[in-house]
Amino acid sequence: MAGGQGVLDVPEADLEDLRARLRGTRWARPWPADAWAAGADGAELRRLVAYWASAYDWRTQEAAINALPSACADIDGTTVHYLRFDAEREGAPPILLANGWPSSFLELVGLAERLSAPSRHGRDAQDAFTVVVPSLPGYGLSGQRPSLRGKPHTHDLWHALMHDELGFDRYGAHGSDIGAGDVSRLAQAHPEALTGLHLLDAADPSAFDPAGLSEEERAYLAAEEAWTTAERGYSHQQETRPLTLAQGLSDSPSGLLAWMLEKYRAWSDCDGDVSARFSDDFLLTQASLYWFTNTISTSFRPYYERHHGLVGPVERVEVPTALALFPADIGGRQPRSWVERVYNVTRCTLMPRGGHFAAHEEPGLLADDIAAFFRAPA
Repeated sequence: MAGGQGVLDVPEADLEDLRARLRGTRWARPWPADAWAAGADGAELRRLVAYWASAYDWRTQEAAINALPSACADIDGTTVHYLRFDAEREGAPPILLANGWPSSFLELVGLAERLSAPSRHGRDAQDAFTVVVPSLPGYGLSGQRPSLRGKPHTHDLWHALMHDELGFDRYGAHGSDIGAGDVSRLAQAHPEALTGLHLLDAADPSAFDPAGLSEEERAYLAAEEAWTTAERGYSHQQETRPLTLAQGLSDSPSGLLAWMLEKYRAWSDCDGDVSARFSDDFLLTQASLYWFTNTISTSFRPYYERHHGLVGPVERVEVPTALALFPADIGGRQPRSWVERVYNVTRCTLMPRGGHFAAHEEPGLLADDIAAFFRAPA
């Protein structure tokens, strides 16, 4: 599957097996429900499955992935795939970008290009970074960590990659979703190495006095609770019985696509039309990457590990931290005062548009905010 530099080379037999499975999909019996109200819309799913089985050109997408600046490192028994985008100017600071679920390193390519070569996107070359985009362990082209318990945790791998493998004494970090948790633990464990931390969402405090909450914080917790009731069923399954779910999604590409498609629609700033933010080829390439590497199962591990206390909580981060809050991201917008209970917040930006997949939805807005944060004096 992966060559010497993390390069994809899917056998033709695997590609034909995928198409045969898609052509032979056994469709769930429909309900008399409104579109999307009870899950993935059957008509939209059928349309995408038909395209995936016929006109979708995996080889073109594979070639584009192989053209990216990939490399692999063996770190403490884990093969870590990463992209490295060298800055367009000498002496530019390094930054690590970490994605979440159900995504991959591909979501971050547009952001990485804007950060590494800002002059190609109408911005000052002095804002350039050398950008490293690692694949999360068990996601796509990185192997899963060898042990369920104990080190190395993902944030240990990230520090070893940046400091030991690539030789950066100090570097910045950006993360969203699962990636936000990983880089938060990275900043907590190695504050001396982090020049700054840029997040799209932050860890909640492990304890707080309800009597001391502001009205804004109460509103946030109410919005978070409402979202949990309506939307967090996926997370509970992935935290508690992930391998049961994983078997079905690893055997059925239409099931895998349905599980991911619903999230791309519900969590993005698309006003109910997923195609407004994501092309068919983007969605199917993300699904294909999970399918051909057979990593949907291992992508669930962070949920299980967090739920069962196998990775430590984020208690306090003293590294200067920026928060960029996109209006259509999952849950409610975290008040700055809430985040300051855990982080040393020095910047907070309320974005005008965008959702959970902001690096793909609004890479320009996100690149500008990252550059402004790291440009500011410490």
